[in-house]
Amino acid sequence: MSTVTEQHDTHGDEHADHGLTDLGYIKIAIFLAVVTAVEVVFSYTQDQLGAAFLPGLLILMAVKFFMVLLYFMHLKFDSKLFSLMFYIGLVLAVGCYAVFLATLHFFQS
Repeated sequence: MSTVTEQHDTHGDEHADHGLTDLGYIKIAIFLAVVTAVEVVFSYTQDQLGAAFLPGLLILMAVKFFMVLLYFMHLKFDSKLFSLMFYIGLVLAVGCYAVFLATLHFFQS
């Protein structure tokens, strides 16, 4: 009989710096909650904001989207290939949606 011993202790250290600590994720969650609260305030003050309402909401939406994308989907810490695949899919989806809206004459006044 032969006994095979493997060293597994180094494998745990290999992924130790992959991602954030629990405190980092809590900070991001609090930031996202604050941004969501600002969006809710925007919806109640739509009349006072005037033309800044929609661009403001779109900017806040983009900030939340990229925070979730980079940190909770781990694209910031993964291979650039995964980011490239995601962005290609995103561009294709937005392109298909734009073609769909154009087919329904959405962009005509």
